Amino acid sequence: MSRLMTERPRAKKSLGQHFLIDRNIVGKIAAACALHEGDVVLEIGPGTGALTRALAQTGARVIAVEIDPRLVAILEREKIPRVTIVHGDALELDLARLAQEAGRRLVVAGNLPYNISSPVLFLLLDVCEAWSRAVLMLQREVAVRLGAPPGGKDYGVLAARLGALVAVDALFDVAPGCFRPPPAVRSRVVRVTPLPVPRIRAPADAYARVVRAAFGKRRKTLANALRG
Repeated sequence: MSRLMTERPRAKKSLGQHFLIDRNIVGKIAAACALHEGDVVLEIGPGTGALTRALAQTGARVIAVEIDPRLVAILEREKIPRVTIVHGDALELDLARLAQEAGRRLVVAGNLPYNISSPVLFLLLDVCEAWSRAVLMLQREVAVRLGAPPGGKDYGVLAARLGALVAVDALFDVAPGCFRPPPAVRSRVVRVTPLPVPRIRAPADAYARVVRAAFGKRRKTLANALRG
């Protein structure tokens, strides 16, 4: 039995922690990453390391970024083969530099805390050239908004920005009982893949500003929302 199974660290509500404990779901996420020996995986929020071990067993090299120093210490003591533990904030990562150091585009994986899921997605959008695919666990409501078609109530900034640069595929839902402690909502695993050719010709930062302005005042006409 691993050290993590015996230590059972308490989840921190302030960090939105819900540790994945269902081995079947862990296996499905690892399989969805479609890893090969030599691939480099950036895992965001390894937690107690359940997914980390499964990713490393594929022969891929895993860079696991964890913000909680308690979990960093536990994972480092376990010394999982082919895994590098990084203590830090995933939102401050330089993905372009990591990909350059790896010599290839990264595969991104993670059970994202609900409070940082949108910022992580926007971070990925800024450097689509640094990663080839991302398999992410999100709150189901957030995942629905990612792939929402234009015109519906779920279509907003997230869908508009992602739809211009990436494809989003819903893979499967995950019940609260698969976590410790169980969250109050259902989760969904999605695969995000950069489009070969973006659907916009404008610079990505300019497009992002237009989208934020357009959806910032939904009750106004588009012309008035974009004024100024």
